[in-house]
Amino acid sequence: MSISLFSNGEIVNIKASNERVIILKSHYVKNMKRYSYTVDKYPSTFFFEEELMKHE
Repeated sequence: MSISLFSNGEIVNIKASNERVIILKSHYVKNMKRYSYTVDKYPSTFFFEEELMKHE
């Protein structure tokens, strides 16, 4: 299992829209070997690490 790039409560940007969001929950997807994240503005959608970037 790898280490999550983002932590709960962290402010990040969605790469596609450059929209600022807050990570609500992270979950390791074992069969895909990567983390998915739920964010505050889209709680019914999840994002993978490559779809998010650290907020500067």
